[in-house]
Amino acid sequence: MRALECTPTVPGYALARVAGGTRGGPFTMLRLTHRPPPELLGEGWVRLRPRLAGICGSDLSALRGHASPYLGALASSPFVPGHEVVATVDGGGGRWRDGSRVVVEPLLHCGVRGVVPPCPRCAAGEPQGCESVAGDGFAAGLQSGYCAATGGGWAGEMVAHQSQLHEVPAGLDDRDAVMVEPLACALHAVLRNPPGPDDRVLVVGAGTLGLLIIAALRHAARPRRVIAVAKHDGQSRLAARLGADVVCAPDVMLRTVRFETRARLVEGRAVAPFLLGGADLTFECSGTASGLQSAIGCTRAGGTVVMVGMPGRASIDLAPAWHRELSLRGAYAYGVETAGGTAVEPPRRTFAIALEAAQALRPGRLVDDPLPLEDYRRALTRAASAGSRGAVKVAFAPQGEG
Repeated sequence: MRALECTPTVPGYALARVAGGTRGGPFTMLRLTHRPPPELLGEGWVRLRPRLAGICGSDLSALRGHASPYLGALASSPFVPGHEVVATVDGGGGRWRDGSRVVVEPLLHCGVRGVVPPCPRCAAGEPQGCESVAGDGFAAGLQSGYCAATGGGWAGEMVAHQSQLHEVPAGLDDRDAVMVEPLACALHAVLRNPPGPDDRVLVVGAGTLGLLIIAALRHAARPRRVIAVAKHDGQSRLAARLGADVVCAPDVMLRTVRFETRARLVEGRAVAPFLLGGADLTFECSGTASGLQSAIGCTRAGGTVVMVGMPGRASIDLAPAWHRELSLRGAYAYGVETAGGTAVEPPRRTFAIALEAAQALRPGRLVDDPLPLEDYRRALTRAASAGSRGAVKVAFAPQGEG
């Protein structure tokens, strides 16, 4: 089968950071190849033919050598990337019929790995914190798309456990469906950190995750105000369309949040200006050190900063977080939602909530025309420059339908 295969190495990461691993060329860790399809891993495993597979910011970070080595230790290689997947079932049994159209919930937790008894986090209903991902049951991997045994969506075939699959409602097209995974991430972040009705919420970054956080805030919560920070004009228009009350550029974020929250501006001698007061709740979606520093500096004492974008190694002044007694929290993936916003009674899997939300939000409008695997260099370049081009999500059509 045709596949885009990634083989990370320490020299490869170092060279990718210098040369830009998404541009192709001699230093890229990604190559188009022909390889045998992955084997079914036991009873209940299903073979899939990906219809669309998105390019996530975490994929770009890995290919450009910016992902944390911590994550590399929780993957196995060579792997086929692609964890945002809508696919057709094509054999293997289980409860799924051939031809079913499904989205993949890519977490490779104890239930998927057949680990008995499950780890403490899975037993507690928190599969996103699974402690078996370093290789219990089969090869290491946090998710499909980072595991050598399962493959990923950037290929003609992959395998998944039947419990990872969710049927796509007839009313959703493939572009809507390929956005269900990032939408689930956004809903998880909001439902685990629900704003109050009087809260002023700041969203830093307006790429795919930032825009979907805004949509999730309007769909599953009722904050008083949503202030979005967008770098490009196209992102600003989309942020407003999805429900942001105010949208500003990064260079006027401090001034905008100050005006919206009546905070006090402080300008020191050897420190960038910051606020005393600010947003009640901030979602940091850029995954950058500067974004996190700004988020901390614009959040009021006692407030919460949620890291939604995938961070890496960073040099950040944490004194404001200490002084303000901020809650600094991560929001990774999805799981089972049991408390918070308006959509979680009784407890439900985040993916089920996301599939319902997708029918109202129609996130497929944020997806570019898909490209075939052969055009991977162009696709990665387009994904890396999506914001400046007025685009959001770039996806592959692995069966060559792009």
